[in-house]
Amino acid sequence: MLQFDDVHVGYGRSIVLHGATLEVPTDGVAAVLGHNGAGKSTLLRAAAGLLKPRRGMIRMDGEDITRLAPHQRVARGMAYVPQGQQSFPHLTTAENLQLVADGRRDGRAAVAEALDLFPALRELMGRRAGLLSGGQRQQLAIARALITRPRLLLLDEPTEGIQPSVVAEIEQTIMAVAARGGMSVLLVEQHVGFALTAAERYYVLEAGRVTSSGAGGREAEGAVREALTV
Repeated sequence: MLQFDDVHVGYGRSIVLHGATLEVPTDGVAAVLGHNGAGKSTLLRAAAGLLKPRRGMIRMDGEDITRLAPHQRVARGMAYVPQGQQSFPHLTTAENLQLVADGRRDGRAAVAEALDLFPALRELMGRRAGLLSGGQRQQLAIARALITRPRLLLLDEPTEGIQPSVVAEIEQTIMAVAARGGMSVLLVEQHVGFALTAAERYYVLEAGRVTSSGAGGREAEGAVREALTV
């Protein structure tokens, strides 16, 4: 679904990604792990079109999207949930969801499906997003992305600063939507156990380079933790 081929990305004169090569399986989950500053968020921003590669190619479903604008990638079925549980804080949960659903023929059904995936949000529909907990705002951010019915979902640190019970719920939701088919997920994460449970494929980034990769699953945890300590 998504392929990075020798992608170099930077800010100004500083190069952050050095020849990143990886792929997200169709209807599957790929996880990118690494320490702070390894280039994980930069990689997602390049995938979303917010940063232009200096070199290399990015393909989505076989199409070269390297030079496409973010809105053109969205039109092809990409959705991006950035780091930080982002929402419109002065709008209610319902209004945040409706903003995405407006103009869609299936908007009402898409909202209902998102609430089925995150049922805790049903009790918060009238509450302003700025008054939600971090875990609730993260669920809202992912629900908003899912309303667009993406073919490719980009998630940046969805478990950061969130209580363990909500981490488990988000993990189950990601695995459930990937398992039903029709959507691929590129997951950037520091929570190794969560990432490997959800992912079919993992990549470890270190100083902007892919230093390790392999099949996902908890059996890969030892190899990943070793790669992260090198």
